[in-house]
Amino acid sequence: MGEAFLRHVRRFPWVTNVSLYGCLFAGGDFVHQWFSRRENVDWKQTRNVAVVAFTFHGNFNFFWMRFLERRFPGTSAGMLLRKVLLDQTAAAPLATSVFYTGVSFLEGKDDILADWREKFLNTYKTGLTFWPFMQLLNFALVPLYMRTTFTGCCAFVWATFLCFSRQTGDGTAGAALAWLFQPAENKAELDKGKTEAAAASKPTP
Repeated sequence: MGEAFLRHVRRFPWVTNVSLYGCLFAGGDFVHQWFSRRENVDWKQTRNVAVVAFTFHGNFNFFWMRFLERRFPGTSAGMLLRKVLLDQTAAAPLATSVFYTGVSFLEGKDDILADWREKFLNTYKTGLTFWPFMQLLNFALVPLYMRTTFTGCCAFVWATFLCFSRQTGDGTAGAALAWLFQPAENKAELDKGKTEAAAASKPTP
């Protein structure tokens, strides 16, 4: 089965990689809601995250991986360093910005930059403790046709953090860990309060 999957990826690299990336990213939102112990999953929220992941993140990552490999081919120390450095200084800020503004736009917020202004810098700094190591493994060990899928697996964890940060956190790992290990009823109350506040901030029809 594994060999059949790899043959499929080689034959349809764009469709397979983007589809897997989008599903894994959207799955991160579902996991966040599950950890929040919500009685009812907000599927609109998951849909919005999925739309951003499929339309931008998956496609951008697929072509970005290919651009980096063409520009800096190989796995020498110098090439790996260049790829990781460019990825974290160019792609990471863009991807984080699109997530915050894209989901806010789909939710119909008056100010789609509000979450970005409040949480971008903390989120980016938190990402620097995670993504450089993941991408170093990606560039060094994963074949090009599988790199977007590997990034999607990492993004599953990252999307869970992003969805927490957008809903109830401030973009820091400390806030996420404090939330993760607090009693379930506190999580539910905190998420409920944030959800109600977000709903109140939406424009009235």
